[in-house]
Amino acid sequence: MLNGPLLVTERLILRPPAAEDFDGFAGMCAEEETMRFIGGHCPRSQAWRLWCTLAGAWHIRGFSMFSVIERDSGEWVGRVGPWEPDGWPAPEIAYGVRAQFAGKGYAFEAAVAACDFAVEFLKWSELMHTIDPDNVRSQALARRLGATNSGPSRLPAPFQDAPVDAWTQSADAWRVKRKEFRP
Repeated sequence: MLNGPLLVTERLILRPPAAEDFDGFAGMCAEEETMRFIGGHCPRSQAWRLWCTLAGAWHIRGFSMFSVIERDSGEWVGRVGPWEPDGWPAPEIAYGVRAQFAGKGYAFEAAVAACDFAVEFLKWSELMHTIDPDNVRSQALARRLGATNSGPSRLPAPFQDAPVDAWTQSADAWRVKRKEFRP
């Protein structure tokens, strides 16, 4: 049962989390390097609570991160999309993909669709990504999306001690940048 929008890109499907996606998510949560900058790796039982948080945000906020599905295989790639937990510095487009899908351009492809969704459907006036200063891969993706480092920010507990910078751009700047990605 689909409980929100369905976005389709060249290689991916983005949709709200579904029960059948959990094994992929739990696998990603167990990947120490993948999770290094996005909350830390965790056991399956904790991954379940995180998964329910993502799914529940669709009902409470009307948006949340999408499950990203590879169209050709049907495999769960990662989670990407709009995110704004209580106390967050601003609405964010967050991204993370499983190790086996890293380096294939999936995070970029999904993030473009998520930014479009946030600007055109959610009517966000600004896009933000919170990124650890040591996460060079995430910074490179933010730059490719057109965001610039606006300086240090702070996340709410339990992440209050995690160093993060806010990478931002206005919705108007996104619309200009987005034209570069059209075929």
